[in-house]
Amino acid sequence: MDKIEVLRKSDLCQELDDEQVKIVAQMCACEVYEPGTIICKQNTKLDQLYVIEEGLVGLILELGPLSERQVQAASDFETFGWSAMIAPYVSSGTVKALEKTKVLTFKREELRALCTTHPEIGCMISYAIARIVAARLHSAYVQLLGVTYQD
Repeated sequence: MDKIEVLRKSDLCQELDDEQVKIVAQMCACEVYEPGTIICKQNTKLDQLYVIEEGLVGLILELGPLSERQVQAASDFETFGWSAMIAPYVSSGTVKALEKTKVLTFKREELRALCTTHPEIGCMISYAIARIVAARLHSAYVQLLGVTYQD
């Protein structure tokens, strides 16, 4: 699948039109992670945002030196590493590839520059990140309370 098609389907670019997606697609690189690879480590500085093209990652909370729990997962067309975009840019959890995972990566400074070079795109990307964080937070609350939510 090409970058533009992945981004069109992603939670990061769902509000962008075709021309805007093409601009964003020029900013990303492709990376592949093998199962078991730690992509982001909790409490470390992040400088990249990730959109999964294909695969599965576990979002893990490290509770102590010998204790960790997978609290969520992300798969095709979902974004992770949002902490790279929000000061202090420190990862709130560890992200581990659960299967072979192909991602599109974005450097923080390039995405942030959209706010001045293409303000409408930068604004929509910022809103998308806020939606992603809100959805993850909601899922964490539901999981914490042991409540099942249905539409």
